[in-house]
Amino acid sequence: MHDVIVVGAGLAGLRCAGLLSARGLDVVVLEAAETVGGRQRTDIVDGFRLDRGFQVLNPAYPAVRRSIDLDALALGSFPVGVRVRTTDGMAELRHPLRYPSSIAASLRSGLVSGRDAVALARWAAPAFVRPLARLARNDVSLREGWEAAGLRGPLRTAVLEPFLAGVLAEDRGETSNAFARLLVRYFALGRPGLPAQGIAAVPEQLAAHARTAGTEIRLGARAERMTALGESIRVELSDGDSVAASRVVVAVGPGDAAGLTGLPAPTTNGLQTWWFAAAEPPTGSALLTVDGRGRGPVVNTVVMTHTVPSYAPAGRHLIAATCLLPRGGDPAAEVDVRRHLREIWGADISAWELMRRDDIPHALPAQPAPLGAPRSPRYAERLYIAGDHRGTASIQGALTSGERAAHAILTDARLSSSGTSALG
Repeated sequence: MHDVIVVGAGLAGLRCAGLLSARGLDVVVLEAAETVGGRQRTDIVDGFRLDRGFQVLNPAYPAVRRSIDLDALALGSFPVGVRVRTTDGMAELRHPLRYPSSIAASLRSGLVSGRDAVALARWAAPAFVRPLARLARNDVSLREGWEAAGLRGPLRTAVLEPFLAGVLAEDRGETSNAFARLLVRYFALGRPGLPAQGIAAVPEQLAAHARTAGTEIRLGARAERMTALGESIRVELSDGDSVAASRVVVAVGPGDAAGLTGLPAPTTNGLQTWWFAAAEPPTGSALLTVDGRGRGPVVNTVVMTHTVPSYAPAGRHLIAATCLLPRGGDPAAEVDVRRHLREIWGADISAWELMRRDDIPHALPAQPAPLGAPRSPRYAERLYIAGDHRGTASIQGALTSGERAAHAILTDARLSSSGTSALG
């Protein structure tokens, strides 16, 4: 019998397993898929690296800095800013402290007024000096938070709203104001980017660390049900096998977690990403581009290969386009996506080859206001739950949730044992 079973080899499960194994516990990870990663996957298609949906890694996340060797990832960093299609053409807004020479162009764009700049500073500043728990006091929706700060002009409607729609996977302004402030803080402090080998390099590194510490990772092992047996829990697998342990961590997506535990499934937001291959890029800019006019299904688009050339074979380019995936509604059609991309880029894209479309209905747990405190990893006796649906919907949230579950297990094991050497 093992000390701990971790169900799910996503970021939360791998981080939890690695920490527990490093403390000497016998840990086995059960993963239904044939590879680790959960939502962080990368596939090789005709020499192109296609992540499962457009994703970025922000090195400013504290949990990333303490759990990932960023240098080993050969991270390519996106410019900190956004490119905006307006009715008058294309405008660029860059981080004013990192690109001070861009300030004059930003002011000339017509997207930034003095009033809006002051309102944005009023809205964002608390996130730089207060912890999330304080930001979440008297929390309201993002829409209400912007209204209260007096942020109503084109900086909001043409820049922030379309940009954050792709980050939050919703465009109604229903997300927690506190959570949105926190994300903007991390964007301002970090330079989000992608590993040269794709986003899958992150969970692969976590898996390597866990294996080095002694974790066993079983792929193609789908957990179907759990049964409490005295001081242990038995996990039955779809192939008829079963595994038992003193404690179990369920670290799968919110839907699968609900199926295994009976936990109510949280609301999720969906995204759709289109991957196009082209011989020539539509722009020389590496900035993420949005449509400030509010037209069409595409919320953002970017030439991936300007930041991570390894995402395409030599002499080719990869362009990503992301749309919202409405709950219960029809996903965007290729003809509409191509029409909108043609308008955004102002270029002929008829020769672009569609490599793949990723529909991800559960891309992110919804984070409506008021934002609650992170949920305890303890769910039942000897049973724990981890995942970003237990805290904040982000890589930071997933890693932190895995850490919380590991710490809870170590604490509970100490209390229930007398001098167990594995726990010091």
